[in-house]
Parts: sequence; C-alpha cells; structure tokens
Amino acid sequence: MYERNYDLLKSKFREFFFPTLLTSMAGNICLFIDGLIVSFLIGAGNMSAIQLVTPLITFVNLMYWMIGLGGSVLCSVSKAEFDDEKSNSYFSTSLLSLIIIGTLVTIFGFIFSPSVVQILCSTKPDLIPLASQFYNVLLFGMPFLCYMMSLSYFIRADGIPNLPFRAILLSNIVNIVCDFIFMGYFKMGLAGASLATTTGYFVGSVFISYYFFKSERTLKFIRLKVGTFFSYLKKIVTAGFSSSSTQLYLTLKIFIMNALLGYYFGKSGLVAFSICYNSLFILYIFLIGTSQTMSPIVSVYFKEEDFSGVDYIIKKSFKIVVISSLILSALFIIYPQLLLTLYTVKNPSDVPVVLNALRLFAISYVGTAITFLYTFYAQAIQKNTLSTIISLLEGFVLPSLFAFALSSLIGGNGIWISFAVAELLTIIFIIVYSIYINKKTKGEYTGFFINKHNDDKDVFEYTISGNTKDAVDLARDVGDFLAGEKSSSLVSLAIEEMLVNIIEINDNVDTIDVIVRKEKGYILISVKDSGIEFNPVIEQKELEFDSISVLNNIAEDVDYSRVLGLNSTVIKIKN
Repeated sequence: MYERNYDLLKSKFREFFFPTLLTSMAGNICLFIDGLIVSFLIGAGNMSAIQLVTPLITFVNLMYWMIGLGGSVLCSVSKAEFDDEKSNSYFSTSLLSLIIIGTLVTIFGFIFSPSVVQILCSTKPDLIPLASQFYNVLLFGMPFLCYMMSLSYFIRADGIPNLPFRAILLSNIVNIVCDFIFMGYFKMGLAGASLATTTGYFVGSVFISYYFFKSERTLKFIRLKVGTFFSYLKKIVTAGFSSSSTQLYLTLKIFIMNALLGYYFGKSGLVAFSICYNSLFILYIFLIGTSQTMSPIVSVYFKEEDFSGVDYIIKKSFKIVVISSLILSALFIIYPQLLLTLYTVKNPSDVPVVLNALRLFAISYVGTAITFLYTFYAQAIQKNTLSTIISLLEGFVLPSLFAFALSSLIGGNGIWISFAVAELLTIIFIIVYSIYINKKTKGEYTGFFINKHNDDKDVFEYTISGNTKDAVDLARDVGDFLAGEKSSSLVSLAIEEMLVNIIEINDNVDTIDVIVRKEKGYILISVKDSGIEFNPVIEQKELEFDSISVLNNIAEDVDYSRVLGLNSTVIKIKN
C-alpha cells in the first residue's frame, strides 16, 4: 500500500528556499553591512539623518511588494488554472506599472523635495541639510529598484530562482564597493551613500534582464488594451495589498516613532531606532526567505485543494521562522554590545540609549516572525481581508497606540516596549479568530492556520518512485480503493497510462505525487512530477508508445500546466 511521503514537496521547498534565502540574505546582509560602512566612514550620528528618510524607502517597498508580489501570486494561480494568457497578462501589467510608478516617484519626489524633507525632519529641523543630501540622490534609484525587485518575484514563480539571487547579490556588492569609493575616496558624505545605493540598483536591473534571453522562461510580454490593463492592475493591487500593506504601515509607524523618539531622546533616540531597525535586516533574511518560498507553493496547492500539501509547507515554514527569531532575540538581549561595537557607537550620550533600546526591541522578534509569516500565508490562501487586518494591527495601529500610551505613562522606554506588546496582541487576535472560524465552519477549517483537511474517505494521496513496477502496483491499489465505483477500472487505467508516460519520457524521475479525489459525478486525478516539461494533452507522433492516446480517449478532460517547475496534470473521469 502506497502513502504520500512529501518528498516531492520537500525537494521543491528546498529548491526554492535556499536560492530565495540567499536572495534575501544578499539583500538584507548587504543593507546591514551598508549601515555599518556608513557608520564607520562618516560616523554613527549620520544614521539619524538616514533614519528620517527611511519612510521614502518603505513607501517604494510598498509599491513593488504590492504589485510585484501580488501579481506573481496571481500569475502562479493562473498557471495552476492552466491559463497562460492570464498569467502573461499579470506579468505584463505588473512590470509595466511598476516602471511607471518608480519613474513618477523620482519626478515628483524631486520637484517637491524641500517640502518632503521638511515633513520628514519635522521634529529635528537641524538635520534637514544632511537628510536632503541622502534623499535627493536616492530618488534616482527608485525606478531601477522597482523593476529589479518586481521582476525577481516573477522569475522565482517561473521556476528560475537562482537568477534573482545573483542579481540582488550583485546589486548589493556594487553598493558596498561604491560606498568606499564615494564616501571613503571622494568624501561625498551621505550623498555618496545614496549614490552608491542607486548605482547598485542600476547594475542589478541590467543583470536581471538576462531573464528575457533564457530559453526556459514561460512568461512573456503581451499587449493589453488600456481598460484591460487597469482591470488586471486592480486585481493585482487587491491581491497584493494585504501583505504589502506592512510596508505602508511601516512607513507611517516609522514617521510617528521618529517624532516620538526625537521628542523623548533627541538625536540619540534616532540613532538607537536606526540600529534597532537595521537589526531587523538579519531577522528578515529568514522571514522573507521563508515567506516568499512558502507563498507561491501554498497558493498553487491550496487552489488545487491539496490541503495536506499546504499543511506540510506551512508547518515547515513556521518552524524555520520561530527558531531563527528565538536565536536572534536571545543573542541581542544577552549581547546588545555586539551591535554597539559593529556600528561604532562611541558618543557617551548615545551608548546607554542604544543598549537599552536593543534589549527591549529584541523581545518583539518572535512575534514579528509569526505575524509576518501569517500575513503572507493568509494572502496565499486568498484571505486578503484577514491579511490586511493583521498588517494594520501589527504594523501600525497597535504599536502607534501603545507607543503614545506607554510613553505617556512610563516615559521613553514605553516606545520600545510597545513593539513587543503590539506583536503579542496581534497573535492573540489571530488565535481568537481561528477559534471562531473553526467553530463557525464546524471543523471544516481547523488549527491556528485555519486550513482545510481532506476527507480520507474521498481523497487518497500517494507517492511513488519513478519506475514502471510502482506505477502498475499503484494503479492496482487505486482500483482496490475505488472498488464499487463505476469508473474504478478507467481511473486505474488512466493512472497507469499517465505514470508510464512520465517514466518513459524521463531518464530519471525520483518521485511522483498522485492524488485521487471523489467528486460529485466524476473522479479527479492530480499528478505532479519534476521531470521534463511535457503536455499530455498534445499527442506527439515521435513518441514510440501510445499511452497518451489511451489516456485522452478514456478521460473526459485533461488539463496540464508547468507551474513551480513541476508538471501538473489534472485528469477528469466520469463516474
């Protein structure tokens, strides 16, 4: 008797996870190092000016997360629905709109530069000259940042995860090298820091464009009418806003926190917040790497009603983010001096503020990890309203509310404590909501992640090795399971023909997942394998066997898609 062992999902998760983790590592470690270099070359005090300009960066992050990530998820879903035209439409709409948005940010940001910088520095007007240096040059990198990051989401969804990693790594290496050139050699100060960043974005954008010359890519640009373009854009924004809204709320939260910290601690508070914020880059390596690996896989498997596969992926992802956040939290609570040394904080007035802030801020890491992953998960299973509510509570409402309340009660330390309080209350909200949904659906949804579960009486899941004997044995066992069903023999035959075809056309295929589901009036057979691309709907005359002809004759419908680098075939047989 065969059972599902999840080896195919495990290998697919690993295939996506390590390049995505490395991509996240390339981006976040380099951002972390970039802050160290700025602090080393021009002094930790200058980080306060960079901190005041951070809302611009988080706003642009909002744009490419919302449209790039939202569009790539919808693109993956369309591929799971075997609709190539729709997936290409999402790809074309997302990339074109982000290039336009990035350009508009540069143009209008430059035109209204004095007003924007004055707003950003409202509580510290003495930092306006320094902030302007960084802000004005950084604007020119925004179109390249939008293009590079949005394209990276689609490339990963197209089953080519290594290219985005290399592009973002190259971008950040160029940034770091140029830091030493512009700030160290040419003594350009904060303008040199932002010029280095912009140069990195440009080089990364050129490199990632190699995707359009790769023969294995499946996504293509297509022309869309204006009305159709905006129709797709609306769907993309709706799908992507829930997870990307974290950046909107982060933009507002940072602006509010900058004002409060400037009031209570002055420049030292802004330096401390900048270092705390930069410490998150290390945590985000694991959070972004895991969430962006999990999201497209869960969206495809949930769409195909493979709830066991969804459960496997989300549990694996949850373990990674919780363990990594616990380790980092303990490290910075026990040894906050580590970051103090790395950022060369020497000003006697800054040291006690930064040490205290790091210890209190690190308490929030585990909660951040859980809510961050859950936001992406809720979007992947198309619960966008829930994802948006979580983002709003955790990202803006609760931390801002408690920062005001606690700072009024206990002083400036209340601002640092508010981050952990916000995460805890958000998790409590998720628990209460999941209990409510579980009861409301009478057990149809279960657990913290409110996932459905397959009915063992109607759904059978199997994994086999890629050999003919296992294929024949599995077909026989499925026939035994469906004994009494009118179409049991046809289902058994269809599975045997499909599996034999996969084995014959591949030199080697390790595992094949087969799911048989009873539906009203018919039986659905879902087959996934990691072999070479082959569409069973199209019979190929050069093949020396006719198993696909047999399959197409006995099946009412056969759908095929190449999604996540897997062959996904769904066979429908009348019962």
